Amino acid sequence: MSTNHEHEPRTRVIIFDIETTGFYPDKGDRVIEIGAVEIIDGRITDNTFHAYVNPMGKIIPPDSYMVHKLSNEFLSDKPSFKDVAPRMMEFIGDAPIVVAHNGYDFDFPFINYELKQLGLAEIPRTRQGDSLAIARNKVAGPKNYTLDSLAKWFGVDISTRADSHGALIDARILAKVYLELMAADTPDTVQDIVKKQHDAFLAMPKSDGSFPVREWKPSAQEAEIHKEFINKNIKDSAW
Repeated sequence: MSTNHEHEPRTRVIIFDIETTGFYPDKGDRVIEIGAVEIIDGRITDNTFHAYVNPMGKIIPPDSYMVHKLSNEFLSDKPSFKDVAPRMMEFIGDAPIVVAHNGYDFDFPFINYELKQLGLAEIPRTRQGDSLAIARNKVAGPKNYTLDSLAKWFGVDISTRADSHGALIDARILAKVYLELMAADTPDTVQDIVKKQHDAFLAMPKSDGSFPVREWKPSAQEAEIHKEFINKNIKDSAW
């Protein structure tokens, strides 16, 4: 027998994390691991997405390897991002909010750069959520707002992260931190914060490469002061 509850819309949030060869996709760095966790109606489900990704010839530098412990040899037989991306986007689906930690500055630009190279639809800014921005808006107290610090602040177990970062490991930790952030005592919901961040992004002045040029000449007094300064301080001046 069906009930009215079966037809109520569910609130679906996707929490994700990526590991990469470096910080600059436009300079050749690549995604090498993706992990994502589903939250429905405030509960973490067993529905997850995880994939290792072949960097297609991009050498993983030692400092990056020390963070995630993923080597070119290990990834050599893994699928390319081209093969992984459709499955990842299918998992994300139409979730209205997709969250990553420091997502605005790193995860979303990186993922969207890779998607754009394939001609695939990007994750729009209106659906992006950044747990770092949310934490700064909702929590006062942690020494800093790294995932580790927030997890410790909320009492979330991070022992699985001890040896190395992993995209799915970090996504699972972040999902728990995210739920704690949502429970934090503040009137702002994540939708409020995402909208506030989006509006601030749109309000930022955009440079078109044109810069203001001084269109008035110095006064006679300014010219005289400049001349005196040059004669006094610069020998054999070209001015």
